[in-house]
Amino acid sequence: MRSTLKSVLSLLLTAGLLAACTAEKKEEKKEVTVIPSNVKHPEWSKDAVIYEANIRQHTSEGTFAAFTEDIPRLAKMGIDILWLMPIHPIGEKNRKGTLGSYYAVKDYKAINPEFGTEEDLTNLIKVAHENDLKVIIDWVANHTAWDHVWTETNPDFYTLTEDGSFQPPVADWEDVIDLNYDNQEMRSQMKDALKYWVSKFDIDGYRCDVAEMVPMDFWNEVRSELNQIKPVFMLAEGEDPELHKDAFDMTYSWELMHLMRKVAAGEELPTAIKDMYEKDFARYPQGYYKMNIITNHDENSWNGTADEFFGPAQEAWFVFTATTYGMPLVYSGQEANNKKRLEFFEKDPIEWPKYNEFATLYNTMFSLKAQNQALWNGEFGGTIEWISTEVDDKVLAFKRVKDHRTVLVLINLSGEPVSFNIDKSYEAMIRVFGGGVVNVSQEQELAPYRYKIFTK
Repeated sequence: MRSTLKSVLSLLLTAGLLAACTAEKKEEKKEVTVIPSNVKHPEWSKDAVIYEANIRQHTSEGTFAAFTEDIPRLAKMGIDILWLMPIHPIGEKNRKGTLGSYYAVKDYKAINPEFGTEEDLTNLIKVAHENDLKVIIDWVANHTAWDHVWTETNPDFYTLTEDGSFQPPVADWEDVIDLNYDNQEMRSQMKDALKYWVSKFDIDGYRCDVAEMVPMDFWNEVRSELNQIKPVFMLAEGEDPELHKDAFDMTYSWELMHLMRKVAAGEELPTAIKDMYEKDFARYPQGYYKMNIITNHDENSWNGTADEFFGPAQEAWFVFTATTYGMPLVYSGQEANNKKRLEFFEKDPIEWPKYNEFATLYNTMFSLKAQNQALWNGEFGGTIEWISTEVDDKVLAFKRVKDHRTVLVLINLSGEPVSFNIDKSYEAMIRVFGGGVVNVSQEQELAPYRYKIFTK
């Protein structure tokens, strides 16, 4: 589901408060006020990479069983968390398209029969855990399908019009109806359903759809109660810093995604990205996780493929998302440069190529992330230290440093060759692409859309 006006207003409000947080200077560094967080990230998330699995389109069969066969490949690629798009039965009343939207949930405690059975899902989770992958499922807490059982048994669970009719939460979401979080019994049943999948199926957490449209106190209660079953990982579709305080490990990096596209289109300079991070470090809790997005289900289906947005620069931008602050996301087919906008309400399987042009790149980057603590997530890794060059309008140059580990990243985001100087020379660095131990010169050159990574 798409972001809401509430998300935008929240972003503008927090950005407007930035000056108050960063006005004072000390030793030429801006002092910032960070929001405290009570969230304790699961230890296994410290170096994680997340994969969004579109079960319907990932394979020609579109089933749990068929996807399970691909789990060893994903584990080998370096994936740590599998996020399954909604697995529940889809409503038939006011359905969009032939198969409907995953986000029109008919029953919170059942499985979409198109995907398989409970046994199939149990085996998927078992195989994932055997391959050291965690599994989170998509949860749609803000609304249900028009034919959810609650519409018959508990119509008071919904936000009703003056004449007592059901209504969509947003005008063009005609296939779903809004839930009423003033109803305590509805809240109780929703929490019971969330606990059901953790207890019965041993899932490891949730991705929560349009999280900012659901009251924050509900999410805070959910996180606390789920953690009593097992430590969970919670991903919010939203950007409000408050989401990080008590409920969620990670939020979306929509602002970064849109900035990357604007830079790629020549509408912004790379320096805008540096400015964004300055704002983020001022308004988010220390050690926050952000999900770095090149594409996902909404973007691919409604706005365009990664190839459409980035073209020959896609590799360079992927390298940035894999090395910058945050956790990289891979969406089904992204790792094979899927160039098809996948239908959202129909069966439209990914056309997997025989040769995966990005396989080596993805494997290398995720292996580097796992091995070098400087690239770990949140407080486990290093922050960004930007390096100024004479071509900051074309190049992103930065390093991540944590204790004795360093990763130096140089990326040419332009279609022109560039020559520039970095802050200093670096001795005895490992060259990630090309191999070997080298001394990194202060004078650098990069071909169009190319990158260099050095580590120690």
